[in-house]
Amino acid sequence: MKEYIFPPLKLTLVLLIVCVGIYTLIVTGIAKLAPGKGEGVTLTKDGKVVGYELIGQKFTKDKYFWGRPSAVDYNAAGSGGSNKGPSNPDYLKDVQARIDTFLKHNPDVKKEEIPSEMVTASGSGLDPDISVQGAEIQINRISKTRNIQVEKLKDLVAEHTEKQGSIGTIKINVLKLNIALDELK
Repeated sequence: MKEYIFPPLKLTLVLLIVCVGIYTLIVTGIAKLAPGKGEGVTLTKDGKVVGYELIGQKFTKDKYFWGRPSAVDYNAAGSGGSNKGPSNPDYLKDVQARIDTFLKHNPDVKKEEIPSEMVTASGSGLDPDISVQGAEIQINRISKTRNIQVEKLKDLVAEHTEKQGSIGTIKINVLKLNIALDELK
């Protein structure tokens, strides 16, 4: 009887120690070596944490650059897309509502000029980046709202344009851009 009960119990105990204890310590140790020490890379303004570099935030005021819409309202605990296909009537209503809102706040823009990422949510719902076109199309609105010259805003967008890898996409982190926008004199 002992020969049937004790080996599985020993194996369970060993695997419990390895999988729960040792593995967790190894992963935690590796995370502490990463940027942000496993807590995420935070962005600060005036000594206060204002957000995370890799998690999108909701900006709806006209004085800020807007990021990509989120199907989960930027909730990092519930990351995910809408799971609605491009022909789904509810999805089409959501996109049309986003287009209408964007056009209302950016009256100088025509519907066909709006980059798709400005009206469609990303797969994670947490995308912190937009394209250069997504930022440039908002410059006139921000210029009028903040009374800042268009050229100064174009320079700010150019300064915050990042290339991901050697052949990666060109992107702009919206939170970093808006922090820099607030720091403009």
